[in-house]
Amino acid sequence: MNAPLHPIETGEHRPALVLNADFRPLSYYPLSLWSWQDTIKAVCQDKVVIVEEYDEQIASPSVSMTLPSVIALKDYVVRTSKPAFTRFNLFLRDKFTCQYCQTHFPAKDLTFDHVIPRSKGGGTRWDNIVTACGSCNRKKANKSIQVAGLKLNRPPQQPSLWQLQENGRAFPPNYLHYTWNDYLYWDSQLES
Repeated sequence: MNAPLHPIETGEHRPALVLNADFRPLSYYPLSLWSWQDTIKAVCQDKVVIVEEYDEQIASPSVSMTLPSVIALKDYVVRTSKPAFTRFNLFLRDKFTCQYCQTHFPAKDLTFDHVIPRSKGGGTRWDNIVTACGSCNRKKANKSIQVAGLKLNRPPQQPSLWQLQENGRAFPPNYLHYTWNDYLYWDSQLES
């Protein structure tokens, strides 16, 4: 390519799947993706290895390069053994499902509930917080599950990183490029 190309024409919608140095995705949900700009910068800084490429190229007056679609970090990123206690991780642990009515909701329609209300000594911890829809949360309010007439799907507990990753794999993103398939499901059972 001789002339520079506009980013929207080339890489605007061409993120790169980011793998750790062991060639596993950094995360499944949200999927570990970098913009084409961050990917090119990391390539130029020699921080990543290009594993797969798109068919498109980008060009400047002096350099032309095929856009990477899958990259692997050169240095391994050590994951913490315990996941952070966040709203998103809570929803992911509970698979975006109200733990009272067992209905699946988008994250924007979910909240969380203290199984033992705070006013009754319940703490804000993995083992006392569950995902709830607005309706069930209002119904339970400041009552015990029994008084509110609700049933808990399963007792809450702290998830492992592996559990969150497995749950995340059940919610694939809207866009998956075919070059990513071998890296996203590399440990899935192969068909016989």
